Amino acid sequence: MMSDATRTEADEDVLQYPAPPPVVHYAEQALLGALLLVPERLKTIGPLEPEHFANTAHSALFAAMRTVSPPAPEVHRTSPVWPNQLLEAAQPQARALTASYLHTLISVCPTDAHAPAYAQMVRAGHARRVLRRHASLLAQAARTPGPDPARTVLTRADQLAVYLDELATVFPSHPGSMPRTPAAPTAAVQTSAEAGDEERMLLAAATAHPEDLPRMRWLHETDLTTPMHAALFACLTGLARRGAPVDPITVLWEAQQRGLLHDGFGPSDVLDAVSHPAGAPEHWGQKILQRALLRQAADVAARIETLTADEATTVHQLATGSRRALSTLSSVRTRWNHATNGPGEKPPSRPSAAPRTPAVRAGPAVRTPARPGR
Repeated sequence: MMSDATRTEADEDVLQYPAPPPVVHYAEQALLGALLLVPERLKTIGPLEPEHFANTAHSALFAAMRTVSPPAPEVHRTSPVWPNQLLEAAQPQARALTASYLHTLISVCPTDAHAPAYAQMVRAGHARRVLRRHASLLAQAARTPGPDPARTVLTRADQLAVYLDELATVFPSHPGSMPRTPAAPTAAVQTSAEAGDEERMLLAAATAHPEDLPRMRWLHETDLTTPMHAALFACLTGLARRGAPVDPITVLWEAQQRGLLHDGFGPSDVLDAVSHPAGAPEHWGQKILQRALLRQAADVAARIETLTADEATTVHQLATGSRRALSTLSSVRTRWNHATNGPGEKPPSRPSAAPRTPAVRAGPAVRTPARPGR
């Protein structure tokens, strides 16, 4: 490669990287240099698109190679027609591209015969960037909820799964595909005033209507963000499972039997948490489960981002590790589907019958479970 003293300022603009550039940058240079030397190598490098290049100038140059017909071999050997044509075609999209940089590309190519290997490196670099982008979109959907956050998150997860399937066809697995990169630490569960209020409303509603709890097996105590609320929910489900009476006093007694009471959390705190019901247990349970779904999706995205940040991880290892990370979302997703559609059901494409009206009860709250808007 040219020394720093002889590299022009325009060439530095083309590089677009702080020193040192990523390894895939050198693969892009070597591939383009091989194609500048021997245009016929375009037929041997396999499927490759301009967007597979990380460097915009490299992408524009390769796009020109795909559209400009190379001269006859004897002309190419004696005249710079091919580089001049490429430069003219690529410069509108990459103004920093210069003739001197094309000479740099040729000089850094070890051998044009290795062009297929360089192309596979470029594809691998692109796969890593796209996988990181999918993880980023999943994280964004989980952390900035919109009108229907669960649907958005699951759509992003499906798009990620489809891309992983595509990777399996381009980069077949081989022995040693398991990732060596340590998994990202699971983020601590973040409590909030809103989450705490929803959990207290769930506890109070479930205490008032314990007959609803058997239908709510889709909600686990681990879905609650506050440990004491999770413990009280376990008390409620335990009482309901045994067929024992459920009211604020029996819940308090169960909490005492489980050793939950202490100086910072006494009988009055339990009674306050399970009293004053409003709304249906399913309504608050769905809100809590949706929050758990978003939390799990954020953890999946963080694990995949950690994998893609390790440049020593191969595409095979990236795909394997990403699949394993994504599988941890499946359990919460299944429970969410049960909560919103019923076990084994799919959302109907059109209503087949009039919706059932829930039985009228004394006490506060409309009993219709709230569902995220479609």
